[in-house]
Parts: sequence; C-alpha cells; structure tokens
Amino acid sequence: MTSALDAAALSSLDAYFGRAKVHPQNVPPYEAFENNTAAENTGLTTSAIAAIERLTTKDSAYRRTAVEPFSNRWLASDPSTVAHVIGVLAALRADIAAGDLRTVQELVHADVFADFLEMGSELHEKGYKDPAAVIAGSVLEEHVRKLAQKNNVDVEQPNGQPKKTDTLNADLVKAGVYNKLEQKNLTAWLGLRNSAAHGKYDEYDAAQVGALIASVREFMLRHSA
Repeated sequence: MTSALDAAALSSLDAYFGRAKVHPQNVPPYEAFENNTAAENTGLTTSAIAAIERLTTKDSAYRRTAVEPFSNRWLASDPSTVAHVIGVLAALRADIAAGDLRTVQELVHADVFADFLEMGSELHEKGYKDPAAVIAGSVLEEHVRKLAQKNNVDVEQPNGQPKKTDTLNADLVKAGVYNKLEQKNLTAWLGLRNSAAHGKYDEYDAAQVGALIASVREFMLRHSA
C-alpha cells in the first residue's frame, strides 16, 4: 500500500514530468531537448536535481548518479544533462511507486505520523485549532528525533537526558541534514506548538495552524526518517 507521504511524493514528481512534457516510463533521448532554450534546459535540470535532493538521503545513489555529469563539467543547459537527470528522476519515481525506496521502519514511521497529521487536519477543519496545533507540533518533535537518529546525531545529552528539540534542530543543521532557513522554520513551528501546549491560544489563529500542518507534512516529505 502506498503511504500518504509516498503518494504526495509521486504527485509532486508527476507535476514535474508534466511540466517537462515527459512520460516517466518513456524518457526520451537527449535529442528531444535540443530545441529548448538554454534557460529551459537549465530549469529542467535544476528542478529535477532539487526533487531528487528533496526526496532522498544525502548519501543516496540517486543523488550521486544525478550529479555525476557535473564532475565531467557538463553544463546544466546541455541536452545530455537534462536527459540524464530526468532519467534518474524517473528511476526514483518508479522505486517510490514500487515501495522500494525506504526501509520498512521508515515506511511504518511515515504512515503512523501521516495518520496523526490527518487527525490534526480533521480537528482543524472542525474548528478545533488548539488540539490540532498540539498534535502537529508533537509529530514534528518526534520526527526531528527520528531524523537525528537516522543521521547519527546524538539525541541525548552526556548526562543521559534527552536533548530538547531546539537543540536537535541546530545539531541537524550542523550535520548538513538541512539548512539554516529550515532551522528557522522549525523554530517558528515549534513556537506555535508550545503556545498551544501552554494554553496561549490567542497567540495564533486557525490559518496559522493550517499552515503548520501543511508545513510539517511537507518537511517530512523532504526529510524522511
């Protein structure tokens, strides 16, 4: 069964293939991109690589294979480069669709957390913004902890006490798992969750909770654990 996050990933990839006017099961040779402008080809290459980086771990074969042409000084606008990275993206899509991309643990983790987010979405839609915020924030906190474990980042202090999520957030940036912009985003999302957990309900509104749920879901999609 395709998980909610995998379904979202497939939808995102299909949107790319639609823009590129390419069927993922029939990637054309480089000649198909020779009539494009340099800007068009650069855009296709950049978007494909960004999708691969968003959906895979930093040491994945997909990433290594996608950037391989650039080690030979290929240009992003070169038709051969476009065909190459789209081919890698098509392979990634096929593996996600077949359920072969993630480990069993990651799939279970993704499905369970997706279920909680769905619960938060339902509460939010019914007007219960405060419990929805707590649920989404709790999912984010646990996902950050799982992400740290996956990337060999210590989740405990030297005294054995668990690290706070803000600390793990900073540690993950230092480890290169994601950048400082995402760190700032997580800090804001966790702040909203803390306001909800401590009864400061006037510090945020329903629209912000809706954005929180969507942002957490998207973050989990970019950084699976």
